[in-house]
Amino acid sequence: MLKKMSALLLAVVMLCTCLTACSSSGATLSAVKKSGKLVIATSPDFPPFENLENGEVVGIEIDILNQVADKIGVELVIEQMDFDSVIPGIQAGKFNVGVSGITVTEERKKNVDFSDTYFLASQAIVVTPDSAITGKADLTGKKISVQTGTTAEDYCMGEGYEVLAFTANNDAAAALTSGKADAWVVDNEVAVALAAEQGLVVLDEAMTSEPYAFAFPKGSETLVTEFNKIISEMIADGTIKGIFDQYGVLYVSP
Repeated sequence: MLKKMSALLLAVVMLCTCLTACSSSGATLSAVKKSGKLVIATSPDFPPFENLENGEVVGIEIDILNQVADKIGVELVIEQMDFDSVIPGIQAGKFNVGVSGITVTEERKKNVDFSDTYFLASQAIVVTPDSAITGKADLTGKKISVQTGTTAEDYCMGEGYEVLAFTANNDAAAALTSGKADAWVVDNEVAVALAAEQGLVVLDEAMTSEPYAFAFPKGSETLVTEFNKIISEMIADGTIKGIFDQYGVLYVSP
């Protein structure tokens, strides 16, 4: 009975700690420090920002966040999920930070807080080597594959294209290679990484220019302020550029 009571008490304490560090009212810096953990939500199908390597989540944003966690003095804890679950999970206060090349949009600002921008990305058009598509003007009337919940999906639907949405970018790419889609629209750095593996072509014309940042539950002002301070220092001293260099990605400063 004593052991059962002890286990129950431990479970209650752990639940309270999680609710304090990751609550719907925001993730505070003091609560994160007290818990000793910075819990992030990510979809590891977004190389070179996040991907799985021997079962471990690695990538540009993971390297950045490991350094941020070190500077705060806590452990980085990574929770994996589909991309379209990251923002809702942050909004519900289940996690401290949402990552996966998240673009800052006015619609997303209604649901989460954002750090300052740390990188400027762009959407790219990916086609097969024998495709007649040479630019955005050729996409009218074509089937476009995208990842669900992304700005690529929003943009292509807004342009009136016939959109095929998939949970994972690998599936969106497979739709192109199998002939189900005529083109695939995805963030440029991801396009370059995945297209090279599958013999696909990334067109020179960019669809959009988009600011990347980290997402937090609403009411996370103290944690966001600390993030902004650390990220600003990492940009100024060249740390973030150095991380991008390690992955062979051109760093575009905000």
